[in-house]
Amino acid sequence: MKIDPDDYRVRPGETVDLAQRPTMGEALCKSDKHYAKRLQTQVEHLSDLQQLLYAANRQAVLLIFQAMDAAGKDGAIQHVMSGVNPQGCQVFSFKHPTEAELQHDFLWRATRDLPERGRIGVFNRSYYEEVLIVRVHREILRSEGLSDLPTPSGVASSGEQDIWQGRYRSIVDLEHHLHLNGTRIVKFFLHLSQAEQRKRFVQRIDDPRKNWKFSAADIRERKFWPQYMKAYQACLSATSTVASPWYVVPADDKNNTRLIVSQIVLATLEALNLRYPVASPARVRELKAIRDELMT
Repeated sequence: MKIDPDDYRVRPGETVDLAQRPTMGEALCKSDKHYAKRLQTQVEHLSDLQQLLYAANRQAVLLIFQAMDAAGKDGAIQHVMSGVNPQGCQVFSFKHPTEAELQHDFLWRATRDLPERGRIGVFNRSYYEEVLIVRVHREILRSEGLSDLPTPSGVASSGEQDIWQGRYRSIVDLEHHLHLNGTRIVKFFLHLSQAEQRKRFVQRIDDPRKNWKFSAADIRERKFWPQYMKAYQACLSATSTVASPWYVVPADDKNNTRLIVSQIVLATLEALNLRYPVASPARVRELKAIRDELMT
């Protein structure tokens, strides 16, 4: 089955309804063996394109992964990027901000880790947490020096809405600036069902090798599922652009998820129309002279 990235893209201006987006798509492979072979082919192609990106040294690519707990961000990053030269790829995970980071604007800590030209940067979570978890847990705004502004009824006030709209605008402006300066941004929301999350949590509890992955905080956050879905819908709707699109990838089947992500990354790199640097006439003469010397 062919993978068309446009099937998962959030169109600019689209009002996203995650209930209408599948968490489980049609199986892309007939067996695990078929999946492994197909992924390996895509990974090898990605490795070639990453080498070309590094050699050309003119553009950068930033991949952003967001999802609910247990959606498979780590696994997708590990498997899709497995063939990429570590010299040309940087992965950063964003946890709760430090005291020092809280003294800056909400984009500051992420901008320090943007990829250099010629490299692929991967953000496992990102500045988007500031319009997701912070929107669900509004009390976090206080630690950022901002006011929490819900009305007594619990409905967001116009002042609070201004905060989120302002942050969406800041994010879109940043991504537009990066695009103009040679960084291509691709954003993935791994769309997991609540039932599949429960299944994966139970597996983590039952398997001693996976106990370290589970935290009581995961269960507490699960109770806020409806609020997170609303926050994601608003975020995806407000920040998916032509230059920096969001892709909603079904995440209930890990094999499918990795193949889809891999194909979207490949399509992004292919669209850059990269070429190896062409040596100048002077450089060609220099190399010929060196070769002649080596052959004597």
